[in-house]
Amino acid sequence: MSEFATSMNIAASGMSAQAQRIKVIAQNIANADSTGIGPGADPYQRQVISFKSAFDRAMGADVVKVAGITADQTEFKTRFDPTHPAADASGYVKLPNVNTVLETADLREAQRSYEASLAAMDLVKSMMAATINSIRA
Repeated sequence: MSEFATSMNIAASGMSAQAQRIKVIAQNIANADSTGIGPGADPYQRQVISFKSAFDRAMGADVVKVAGITADQTEFKTRFDPTHPAADASGYVKLPNVNTVLETADLREAQRSYEASLAAMDLVKSMMAATINSIRA
């Protein structure tokens, strides 16, 4: 596999990983107010994505892969609201462990990482075009 193709595939793996990260973050934000459906039921639990470096034999290079998506074990906050359908016997409702400020910051970081991989792909395409043009000349 050519150096150009390897570089493109490495950048593409980074873009794919960050796209999955953005999906997880969007899901967390969308469920930031999702309480349980019954008395004392657990609310939405924040999801966290982790990455790993994996060696791709065909390319002879390391690429980024999703290692897994797991539930954040941070404690749920509670709010006293005895009229809420998800309130327990004491009148407390469990709230999701999603912090929208943290999620927004993570989203910005994921977006920047995605854009950096895209810029790397654009650079490789420019280098390929320059190489082809120099061969033609």
